[in-house]
Amino acid sequence: MTGIKDVAREVEMSTATVSRALRGLPGVSEETRTRVQETARRLGYVPSPSAAGLASGQTRTVAVIVPFVTRWFFAAVVQGAEEVLRERGYDLLLYNLAGDPSARHRVFETNLLTKRVDAVLVLSLKPSEEELQRLRRLGRPVTVVGADLPGWATVRIDDRHAAATAMEHLIDLGHRRIGYVGGATEGVLDFTAPTARLAGYRDSLLAAGLVSEPGLEANGEFTFAGGMRAGRELLERADPPTAIFAASDEMAIGVLRAARELDLQVPDDLSVIGIDDHEMAGFFELTTVAQPVHEQGRVAAQQVLRSLTLPEWEPEQVLLPTRLVVRSTTAPPPTARGRTRGR
Repeated sequence: MTGIKDVAREVEMSTATVSRALRGLPGVSEETRTRVQETARRLGYVPSPSAAGLASGQTRTVAVIVPFVTRWFFAAVVQGAEEVLRERGYDLLLYNLAGDPSARHRVFETNLLTKRVDAVLVLSLKPSEEELQRLRRLGRPVTVVGADLPGWATVRIDDRHAAATAMEHLIDLGHRRIGYVGGATEGVLDFTAPTARLAGYRDSLLAAGLVSEPGLEANGEFTFAGGMRAGRELLERADPPTAIFAASDEMAIGVLRAARELDLQVPDDLSVIGIDDHEMAGFFELTTVAQPVHEQGRVAAQQVLRSLTLPEWEPEQVLLPTRLVVRSTTAPPPTARGRTRGR
């Protein structure tokens, strides 16, 4: 069996240099790292994870705490992080909370992470103060995606601003009666986006001198099916909105389906806008506020790697940009004569 000494002999380097190159540690040029990796592959050298962990005190594993691993946003963030970490020889240990408060308790409030991982990524959750204290006691780097936590490494977009961008687009088109489809702002998982996006919706109405009506706000649960239910709820009102802002593209697509079932034409009878630029947004010609979902995972993973290899590294708060993407689901509101309902 080929060992690390065989690789070192082949490239005429010390075993220490070869080890650092294969483990992705600093102090090795990219040219040397590439040469060592290619030689190791050619010789069929496979490092022992357990031996590397014993020698370095590292597990070469990063924990990722995910609210719902099957949902598109979280899966895309995880994919971005995994791509970066895999390139440097790290594995992911996935903790899927699946909306279960007991699972959150098990992960945050027990010793589940101790000695099992080198770092932790937390996606779209704002840890409580007690949970933050437990994460501090781990003594391992932590990066949070989607929350604003001063003093901690974070990667996020400005959800409030993204919502305002969507609303400004509708208001500039002339819409004055705008419905909102979002998610619960209180709950066991404490998501950050629902509260911020609802605030952006209400801020925009206030800035435009429009009245915020609770009856025009519906819970779409950040799912396609929830968006359908919420869309029907708003569109079956006696005084329905002329436009709906959905806080995610999946909910917006659900609203489009609800409009179709009610024989409403988009955008002639109803304008719809979302947030994300979901992979299906283009297929549905959905106007949206695009956020760099995949990139958030990559940047979070890069932060983790810097914190593991640079002792002097200080936690950074990274704010990534969003942008309006106008497609065919938004237009000026219909006139009283032009508005049709086929029911």
